[in-house]
Amino acid sequence: MRILTGLQPSGKLHIGNYFGAVQPAVELQDQGDAFYFLADYHAMTSMTDAVTLRANVQDLAIDFLACGLDPEKATIFRQSDIPEVNELAWILSTVCPMGLLERCTSYKDKVAKGISANHALFAYPALMAADILLYDANIVPVGKDQKQHVEVTRDLAQKINDKFGEGTLTVPEVQIRENTAVVPGIDGQKMSKSYGNTIPLSGGKKAIRKTIMRIVTDSTAVEDPKATEGSNIIALYKLFADEAALNQMIAEHEAGGFGYGHFKQTLFDAYWEHFSAIREKREELENNLDYVNGVIAKGAERARAESTKVLDRVRKAVGLR
Repeated sequence: MRILTGLQPSGKLHIGNYFGAVQPAVELQDQGDAFYFLADYHAMTSMTDAVTLRANVQDLAIDFLACGLDPEKATIFRQSDIPEVNELAWILSTVCPMGLLERCTSYKDKVAKGISANHALFAYPALMAADILLYDANIVPVGKDQKQHVEVTRDLAQKINDKFGEGTLTVPEVQIRENTAVVPGIDGQKMSKSYGNTIPLSGGKKAIRKTIMRIVTDSTAVEDPKATEGSNIIALYKLFADEAALNQMIAEHEAGGFGYGHFKQTLFDAYWEHFSAIREKREELENNLDYVNGVIAKGAERARAESTKVLDRVRKAVGLR
């Protein structure tokens, strides 16, 4: 079984990335042949600063390794180190109906949030499909918001197979963790760098505590019971707390006598403890960048060897060779 997923190096990794993609990816490295890519081409739809992009790629690699990715078990590489992905994206585009892209909600949501509309943003699902299909991936673990894009990938793979021969491309299956598929941001929307509502995975203690203290709540008085349904604090606390601790927080909400500041501090304490080992590992890696860059380079060699096999097969099928 081959597993593939990727993350954009478009800013600091946040806990939505961790629970929705990184943690599942790390767990899956023991269950199959895992390929994880740093999606710098995709990041260019919203990032134009070259220095920042390069730094973000390295930073994301550090995060993956700090969170437990083992380069002896999994292949991690930079998307742009594999030029074959763009050729496959073009081939897929020749069978991709405009309506398929027009129905993708991610594009509409990002434009509605003020992100500049461009061809790359619109055609994002075709490139994402190439990212997946180029490695004969069987399983694609993604956040719930990316499910539609994997469905597009499946559609395009089947169109290629119908037109040029069954088996030209492997049709993948999507895998989503329903209990952590959508992590709320501090404003209650889905946590996203695009929305500026994230809780970062790493950073200074004071700065992160300040971010958590900004979680949006209502104006219920300290002495009154607090609503538990739809609570951003409880939804986030579930990610870190065991059943007993979660039930205690819910009971305190319902009893009254506790302000939201108390609950936010409890959430911060749980967050800080949960990621303590990752912070320590991250500091080690930041002091050994030669190792980090070597892992990325070695991963690119293996990824390109696999991508060449698939693209050669596709080229022959469609008549380019």
